[in-house]
Amino acid sequence: MTDPQLPPPSPEFPAPSNSPAAPGGQSLPNVPTYPAPPVAPAPPLAPAPPAGYPAPPAGYPAPPAQAVPSAPAGYPAAPPGAYQVPVGGYAAPAGAYAVPETAPPRSKLLGLLSLILAAVAAVVTPIIAGISAFEIGRVLPTGVTTTTGDLSILSPVRDQVLWAELSFWIGTILGIAAIVIGIIAIRKKQGRGAGIAAIVVAVLAVVIFFVVLVIALGAGSAAGFASYTA
Repeated sequence: MTDPQLPPPSPEFPAPSNSPAAPGGQSLPNVPTYPAPPVAPAPPLAPAPPAGYPAPPAGYPAPPAQAVPSAPAGYPAAPPGAYQVPVGGYAAPAGAYAVPETAPPRSKLLGLLSLILAAVAAVVTPIIAGISAFEIGRVLPTGVTTTTGDLSILSPVRDQVLWAELSFWIGTILGIAAIVIGIIAIRKKQGRGAGIAAIVVAVLAVVIFFVVLVIALGAGSAAGFASYTA
Protein backbone atom coordinates (compact mmCIF):
# COMPACT_ATOMS: atom_id res chain seq x y z
CA MET A 1 0.00 0.00 0.00
CA THR A 2 1.43 3.37 -0.99
CA ASP A 3 1.03 6.82 0.38
CA PRO A 4 -1.56 8.75 -1.64
CA GLN A 5 0.60 11.90 -1.45
CA LEU A 6 3.56 10.25 -3.24
CA PRO A 7 3.66 9.85 -7.00
CA PRO A 8 3.36 6.39 -8.40
CA PRO A 9 6.62 4.67 -9.33
CA SER A 10 7.88 5.03 -12.86
CA PRO A 11 10.47 3.15 -14.96
CA GLU A 12 12.96 6.04 -14.61
CA PHE A 13 12.61 6.26 -10.87
CA PRO A 14 11.71 2.81 -9.49
CA ALA A 15 10.24 2.40 -6.10
CA PRO A 16 12.72 1.60 -3.35
CA SER A 17 12.86 -1.91 -2.08
CA ASN A 18 13.39 -0.83 1.50
CA SER A 19 13.37 2.36 3.48
CA PRO A 20 16.38 3.88 5.26
CA ALA A 21 16.67 3.28 8.88
CA ALA A 22 15.73 6.06 11.25
CA PRO A 23 17.75 6.93 14.30
CA GLY A 24 17.32 4.36 17.03
CA GLY A 25 17.02 1.43 14.61
CA GLN A 26 13.44 2.21 13.51
CA SER A 27 12.63 2.15 9.82
CA LEU A 28 10.82 4.97 8.06
CA PRO A 29 8.10 3.49 5.94
CA ASN A 30 7.15 4.76 2.51
CA VAL A 31 10.30 7.00 2.03
CA PRO A 32 11.60 6.36 -1.47
CA THR A 33 15.32 6.57 -2.42
CA TYR A 34 16.52 7.73 -5.82
CA PRO A 35 19.75 6.86 -7.72
CA ALA A 36 22.50 9.50 -7.92
CA PRO A 37 22.38 11.69 -11.06
CA PRO A 38 24.96 10.94 -13.75
CA VAL A 39 28.24 12.87 -13.44
CA ALA A 40 29.31 14.79 -16.52
CA PRO A 41 32.87 14.00 -17.73
CA ALA A 42 35.50 16.63 -16.81
CA PRO A 43 36.80 18.78 -19.69
CA PRO A 44 40.33 18.01 -20.90
CA LEU A 45 43.05 20.02 -19.22
CA ALA A 46 44.92 22.58 -21.33
CA PRO A 47 48.65 21.95 -21.79
CA ALA A 48 50.92 23.83 -19.43
CA PRO A 49 52.64 26.93 -20.93
CA PRO A 50 56.39 26.62 -21.72
CA ALA A 51 58.92 27.77 -19.17
CA GLY A 52 59.41 31.53 -19.23
CA TYR A 53 55.91 32.38 -20.58
CA PRO A 54 53.24 33.88 -18.28
CA ALA A 55 50.03 31.95 -17.73
CA PRO A 56 47.25 32.98 -20.19
CA PRO A 57 44.24 34.78 -18.66
CA ALA A 58 41.03 32.97 -18.03
CA GLY A 59 38.92 32.49 -21.16
CA TYR A 60 41.84 32.46 -23.64
CA PRO A 61 43.18 29.29 -25.21
CA ALA A 62 46.62 28.20 -24.10
CA PRO A 63 49.52 28.88 -26.54
CA PRO A 64 50.63 25.91 -28.64
CA ALA A 65 53.45 23.89 -27.26
CA GLN A 66 56.85 24.63 -28.84
CA ALA A 67 59.09 21.88 -30.01
CA VAL A 68 62.36 21.78 -28.09
CA PRO A 69 65.33 21.02 -30.38
CA SER A 70 67.17 17.90 -29.44
CA ALA A 71 70.75 18.16 -28.18
CA PRO A 72 73.56 17.13 -30.59
CA ALA A 73 75.09 13.71 -30.32
CA GLY A 74 77.63 13.52 -27.55
CA TYR A 75 76.07 16.28 -25.41
CA PRO A 76 73.77 15.66 -22.43
CA ALA A 77 70.17 16.66 -22.96
CA ALA A 78 68.98 19.86 -21.29
CA PRO A 79 66.77 19.34 -18.25
CA PRO A 80 63.05 20.12 -18.59
CA GLY A 81 62.30 23.83 -18.28
CA ALA A 82 65.90 24.92 -19.09
CA TYR A 83 66.42 28.15 -21.01
CA GLN A 84 67.03 27.48 -24.70
CA VAL A 85 69.67 29.44 -26.63
CA PRO A 86 68.23 31.01 -29.81
CA VAL A 87 69.35 29.57 -33.14
CA GLY A 88 72.29 31.50 -34.57
CA GLY A 89 73.54 32.82 -31.22
CA TYR A 90 72.85 36.08 -29.48
CA ALA A 91 72.79 39.30 -31.47
CA ALA A 92 74.90 42.23 -30.26
CA PRO A 93 72.72 44.81 -28.53
CA ALA A 94 72.38 48.16 -30.24
CA GLY A 95 74.65 50.85 -28.87
CA ALA A 96 76.97 48.40 -27.12
CA TYR A 97 80.58 49.39 -26.47
CA ALA A 98 82.93 48.23 -29.19
CA VAL A 99 86.72 48.11 -28.94
CA PRO A 100 88.17 50.75 -31.30
CA GLU A 101 90.37 49.44 -34.05
CA THR A 102 94.04 50.14 -33.46
CA ALA A 103 95.81 51.95 -36.27
CA PRO A 104 98.62 49.95 -37.91
CA PRO A 105 102.13 51.13 -36.96
CA ARG A 106 103.62 53.57 -39.44
CA SER A 107 106.80 52.83 -41.29
CA LYS A 108 110.03 54.43 -40.03
CA LEU A 109 111.77 54.23 -43.40
CA LEU A 110 111.98 58.00 -43.99
CA GLY A 111 113.53 58.68 -40.59
CA LEU A 112 116.10 55.91 -40.98
CA LEU A 113 116.96 57.02 -44.53
CA SER A 114 117.57 60.62 -43.45
CA LEU A 115 119.73 59.46 -40.55
CA ILE A 116 121.86 57.27 -42.85
CA LEU A 117 122.41 60.14 -45.29
CA ALA A 118 123.37 62.48 -42.46
CA ALA A 119 125.81 59.90 -41.04
CA VAL A 120 127.52 59.50 -44.42
CA ALA A 121 127.80 63.29 -44.76
CA ALA A 122 129.23 63.64 -41.25
CA VAL A 123 131.60 60.65 -41.19
CA VAL A 124 132.54 59.33 -44.64
CA THR A 125 133.09 62.57 -46.54
CA PRO A 126 135.25 64.17 -43.78
CA ILE A 127 137.47 61.05 -43.76
CA ILE A 128 138.01 61.26 -47.54
CA ALA A 129 138.68 64.99 -47.32
CA GLY A 130 141.09 64.49 -44.40
CA ILE A 131 143.16 61.91 -46.28
CA SER A 132 143.36 64.14 -49.35
CA ALA A 133 144.27 67.22 -47.26
CA PHE A 134 147.06 65.33 -45.48
CA GLU A 135 148.61 64.38 -48.83
CA ILE A 136 148.30 67.96 -50.08
CA GLY A 137 150.06 69.29 -46.98
CA ARG A 138 152.81 66.68 -47.17
CA VAL A 139 153.58 67.42 -50.86
CA LEU A 140 153.20 71.18 -50.51
CA PRO A 141 154.39 71.97 -47.00
CA THR A 142 154.73 75.69 -47.72
CA GLY A 143 151.21 75.87 -49.14
CA VAL A 144 150.06 77.97 -52.06
CA THR A 145 151.82 81.37 -51.81
CA THR A 146 151.30 82.64 -55.33
CA THR A 147 148.87 85.51 -55.84
CA THR A 148 148.80 85.42 -59.64
CA GLY A 149 145.96 82.91 -59.74
CA ASP A 150 148.12 80.33 -61.45
CA LEU A 151 146.96 76.95 -60.20
CA SER A 152 149.73 75.06 -61.90
CA ILE A 153 151.42 74.84 -58.53
CA LEU A 154 148.76 72.29 -57.57
CA SER A 155 149.75 69.94 -60.40
CA PRO A 156 151.64 67.53 -58.09
CA VAL A 157 148.54 67.08 -55.94
CA ARG A 158 145.78 67.49 -58.52
CA ASP A 159 144.26 64.09 -57.68
CA GLN A 160 144.11 64.88 -53.95
CA VAL A 161 142.57 68.26 -54.65
CA LEU A 162 139.94 66.63 -56.85
CA TRP A 163 139.04 64.10 -54.13
CA ALA A 164 138.80 66.81 -51.50
CA GLU A 165 136.52 68.90 -53.71
CA LEU A 166 134.32 65.89 -54.57
CA SER A 167 133.99 64.95 -50.90
CA PHE A 168 132.91 68.50 -50.09
CA TRP A 169 130.15 68.60 -52.71
CA ILE A 170 128.98 65.06 -51.99
CA GLY A 171 128.79 65.83 -48.29
CA THR A 172 126.84 69.02 -49.03
CA ILE A 173 124.29 67.19 -51.20
CA LEU A 174 123.88 64.38 -48.68
CA GLY A 175 123.46 66.83 -45.80
CA ILE A 176 120.75 68.81 -47.63
CA ALA A 177 118.94 65.60 -48.58
CA ALA A 178 119.12 64.37 -44.98
CA ILE A 179 117.60 67.63 -43.70
CA VAL A 180 114.74 67.57 -46.25
CA ILE A 181 113.89 63.90 -45.69
CA GLY A 182 114.14 64.37 -41.92
CA ILE A 183 111.61 67.20 -42.04
CA ILE A 184 109.24 65.04 -44.10
CA ALA A 185 109.69 62.15 -41.62
CA ILE A 186 108.85 64.45 -38.71
CA ARG A 187 105.84 65.84 -40.57
CA LYS A 188 104.41 62.43 -41.44
CA LYS A 189 105.48 60.82 -38.14
CA GLN A 190 107.41 58.10 -39.95
CA GLY A 191 110.49 57.74 -37.78
CA ARG A 192 110.18 61.08 -36.01
CA GLY A 193 113.09 60.53 -33.60
CA ALA A 194 115.44 59.41 -36.37
CA GLY A 195 114.40 62.43 -38.45
CA ILE A 196 115.26 64.86 -35.65
CA ALA A 197 118.62 63.16 -35.12
CA ALA A 198 119.34 63.31 -38.86
CA ILE A 199 118.76 67.07 -38.99
CA VAL A 200 121.12 67.64 -36.07
CA VAL A 201 123.83 65.41 -37.55
CA ALA A 202 123.49 67.00 -41.00
CA VAL A 203 124.00 70.48 -39.55
CA LEU A 204 127.04 69.32 -37.58
CA ALA A 205 128.46 67.59 -40.66
CA VAL A 206 129.58 70.95 -42.12
CA VAL A 207 131.52 71.82 -38.98
CA ILE A 208 133.04 68.34 -38.79
CA PHE A 209 134.15 68.52 -42.43
CA PHE A 210 136.10 71.77 -42.10
CA VAL A 211 137.62 70.85 -38.73
CA VAL A 212 138.93 67.55 -40.13
CA LEU A 213 140.17 69.30 -43.29
CA VAL A 214 142.18 71.91 -41.38
CA ILE A 215 143.64 69.40 -38.91
CA ALA A 216 144.65 66.98 -41.69
CA LEU A 217 146.22 69.76 -43.78
CA GLY A 218 148.26 70.98 -40.80
CA ALA A 219 149.37 67.45 -39.97
CA GLY A 220 150.44 66.90 -43.60
CA SER A 221 152.41 70.17 -43.68
CA ALA A 222 154.23 69.19 -40.47
CA ALA A 223 155.09 65.82 -41.95
CA GLY A 224 156.37 67.55 -45.14
CA PHE A 225 158.62 69.98 -43.22
CA ALA A 226 160.03 67.09 -41.23
CA SER A 227 160.91 65.19 -44.43
CA TYR A 228 162.60 68.24 -46.01
CA THR A 229 164.70 69.07 -43.00
CA ALA A 230 165.74 65.47 -42.47
